[in-house]
Amino acid sequence: MRVVITGARGMLGGALSRQLPSVHEVYPLSSTHLDITSLQECRRVLSKIKPDWVLHTAAFTKVDEAESKAADAYRVNGLGTRNIAIAAEENGSRLVYYSTDYVFDGTRGKPYREWDQPNPLNEYGNSKLAGEFFVKAVSRAFLIIRTSWLFGSAPHSPPHFISKVLSQARNGKTLRMVNDQCGSPTFAEDLASTTAALMALDVRGIYHVTNSGSCSWFDFAREILKQAGCEVPLVPISTHELPLAARRPSYSVLDNFCLRIEGLPELRPWQEALADFMGTL
Repeated sequence: MRVVITGARGMLGGALSRQLPSVHEVYPLSSTHLDITSLQECRRVLSKIKPDWVLHTAAFTKVDEAESKAADAYRVNGLGTRNIAIAAEENGSRLVYYSTDYVFDGTRGKPYREWDQPNPLNEYGNSKLAGEFFVKAVSRAFLIIRTSWLFGSAPHSPPHFISKVLSQARNGKTLRMVNDQCGSPTFAEDLASTTAALMALDVRGIYHVTNSGSCSWFDFAREILKQAGCEVPLVPISTHELPLAARRPSYSVLDNFCLRIEGLPELRPWQEALADFMGTL
C-alpha cells in the first residue's frame, strides 16, 4: 500500500519512515515537500500520490512557545490537521493522527482511558485537541493515537530531554528535575511498530499508545544517568520552581486500554526501550 508520512524528518516520522518501507510503498514528506497549512498544497500533493494511508506526524510541539504563539500552534496543529484530513478524505485515504497526553488536565489521579473527557491546561494541548476535532469532523476512516513523552532519534529536530540531560551531565552540572509531573516515556520506534500493527488490523477510533510504566521527569533523568554510567548530583524540584510559560498536567499517564481489549501486545517497559535507545547514542 502507498503510505504518506508527514513530518518525516521528526522523531516519530523518522521512525515510521525507517520501519514501514519493508511492507509498504512509503512517501516521507517533510515541510519542504508539503506545507500542511495550505489546503491547496495538501490537495495537490495527496491527489498526485493517492495514498492508501496518511500518517500525520507533523506538528507544532514547542509547548511553552505555544503560549505566546498560539495562532501558529493552531494554524499547524488545528487547521493543518484539518487540511490533511480534507485531502485524505477526498482521495479515499485512511488517516492516522498523533495526539498527546496534554489533552488532559492531570486531575483524574489514575491513568486516562481513550474516552475520558479532555480538558487541556495549555495552548499546545488545546491546539492538538483541535486537530482531533477536525479529524473526527472530516474523516470517515480515521485513527487517533495519543502518546506521551516521546523520545528517539531526530537529527533535524531540537535537542530532546535525554540529550539535554546527558549534555548537562557531561558538563558536570547539578541537575534539577521536576518530581511532581508523572507520565509514560515512549520510544518512537516502539510507537511506530504498534502503528504498523494497528494499520494491519485497519482499526478506527482513538487509541492510547505508550511504553509500559510511568515515572516523573526526575525518575526519567535518574534512569538516563544510571544507564549512561554518569554520576552527577540530581535534585528533585517542584514544577513551580521552573519559569515555564505553559501549565502541565501533574498526572497524564495514558491507559493503553484499547490495545489490551483488541488483544494487541502492550509496549515494553519504558526502561527497556530507553536502554535500546541509549545503545544507539
